[in-house]
Amino acid sequence: MTVDYKDYYQILGVSRSADDKEIKKAYRRLARQYHPDTNPNNKEAHEKIKEINEAYQVLGDAEKRAKYDRFGREWDRYQQTGGAGNFDWGEWSRGGGAPGGYSTYTNVEDLEDLFGGNGGFSDFFETLFGGNVGGTGRRTAQPRRGQDVQQPLQITLSEAYHGTTRQISKDGQTQQVKIPAGVKTGSKIRLAGMGQPGWNGAEKGDLYLVVEVLPDERFELRGDDLYTEFELPLYTAMLGGTASVPTLDGPVNLNIPAETQNGRRFRLRGKGMPKLKNPSESGDLYATANVRLPERLLDEERQLFDALRQLRS
Repeated sequence: MTVDYKDYYQILGVSRSADDKEIKKAYRRLARQYHPDTNPNNKEAHEKIKEINEAYQVLGDAEKRAKYDRFGREWDRYQQTGGAGNFDWGEWSRGGGAPGGYSTYTNVEDLEDLFGGNGGFSDFFETLFGGNVGGTGRRTAQPRRGQDVQQPLQITLSEAYHGTTRQISKDGQTQQVKIPAGVKTGSKIRLAGMGQPGWNGAEKGDLYLVVEVLPDERFELRGDDLYTEFELPLYTAMLGGTASVPTLDGPVNLNIPAETQNGRRFRLRGKGMPKLKNPSESGDLYATANVRLPERLLDEERQLFDALRQLRS
């Protein structure tokens, strides 16, 4: 059987010298581009996202990546011998075939352990790490649970504050997912049984949604606290009064003391993000005053400001 070599670097569009950060960035970009939610009923995108996931499962793990890089050097000779059943893995492990005298993968178990022996991947992957392969004999692969996979999930800051839901579809399986209030970038939500198929009848792995909270134009999130700005009229800043301050629950009135300086920061307790592990508690909101100067002054107003200037000087 002839199986085409899978170039995982080319699939993710990165060089072989790419670091972990570059690989993760490329994966997230492609995952968003080919995500089923943005490509409904698109079989090509469905296959592409499976290929992208497979590549990231390998290149995103340092140990798996190192082993993949080693084996890739021997792929042409492996194919020339007619496949795994005729390839002398023993010779390779003794240093007779691999460049640099690499010594590894002497039996079927080693091959299956390379990526965990998971089913549901490409023919390239299954040929190397499924059952009935290797130069030391044939055997039936033992059942193995499917591999867990991760998928990015973007939500707005408002959705992270209030909590929300998403409908997730994968391989014909659809599930309504509740996103709890207080999640942050990096939070993971587990969907049992929606990962890669198991091998030889074993159960599926799990799908983990990795949350990314998108930036917000009005608020900045720091830990459990929120930071924002509000406009404060000059007269209110000078004489005191109330001003409207935005929060994720809607605007609130804030008491402003007389002679408030531009840039003064006010703390609104409990108006920050809910705490994920204790939703009854919340962080704080810090609101910075931007004093707004009056424009298009009338003659009488100019005279009054001039009189004030004379008094102050």
